[in-house]
Amino acid sequence: MKLRIGSRESRLAVIQSRMVMEAIAKAEPAAELELVTMKTTGDKILDKTLDKIGGKGLFVRELDQALRDGRADFTVHSLKDMPMEVPEDLPLAAFSSREDPRDVLVLPEGVAELDPTKPIGCSSRRRQLQLKKLFPHVDIQPVRGNVQTRLAKLEAGQFSALVLAAAGLKRLGLENRISRYFGVEEILPAAGQGILVVQTRKGMNCDCLRLVHDETTACCAKAERVFVRELNGGCSSPVAAHAMVDGETLTLTGFYVSPDETIQRKGSIRGSVPDAETLGRTLARLLKEGECQ
Repeated sequence: MKLRIGSRESRLAVIQSRMVMEAIAKAEPAAELELVTMKTTGDKILDKTLDKIGGKGLFVRELDQALRDGRADFTVHSLKDMPMEVPEDLPLAAFSSREDPRDVLVLPEGVAELDPTKPIGCSSRRRQLQLKKLFPHVDIQPVRGNVQTRLAKLEAGQFSALVLAAAGLKRLGLENRISRYFGVEEILPAAGQGILVVQTRKGMNCDCLRLVHDETTACCAKAERVFVRELNGGCSSPVAAHAMVDGETLTLTGFYVSPDETIQRKGSIRGSVPDAETLGRTLARLLKEGECQ
């Protein structure tokens, strides 16, 4: 059995895809695995923010086509980069166990304190709005590119600091660059942050993914993504969500921002794990209507 695993060609994407391939190899030792890498439209356009060029779909378009063409059997993504609407013919087949979901502050090498005369670089409106409450007197500017590109801009003096996902830095072996972890109560993560997802063609046998998939994580992911989808949250939306499971109880925390950004609300809801999607829909409604503070 030969299986082709599609991936973006960045270093982090390849590392994440190889993590999935290692799990597949353990489940199916006889499988012949091939990594197929490609540059997506979102990787090519780095001089504009995502909301100006079409959103998160630009990171999956070429990989989706590879699945449909048969050039790939599975593709591996960071779940937070996936559009909320998934094509019916390309289902999500497995969710990995979650790496650290928190956002972190990264300072230039050898620097111990934030320089307030330079902007903080971060890639999303979600982060920008929450950072403004933590650093009200510091300018915050968008930054694009993969982790290494952003770090190069930081070291070149363009920014005083970056805000990145802890998961990506840890997978890259760059945990030592983290200067501060932001608790989820300080900066609520993007839906799906820290989770890898495997996508495939409809009808594909997915038994080989049994050591990749984590059902508890899958329930958290469903709650978070439903919350964002109910609020029509896309790539440019600052909506955020984070779920945790303790025994049979799922706790979902959401961040709602009105279209004009004049209203910002955070709130939480608890319920049983099997009701993950219902909890996501309910919390979205409560926060939008101002019934959950």
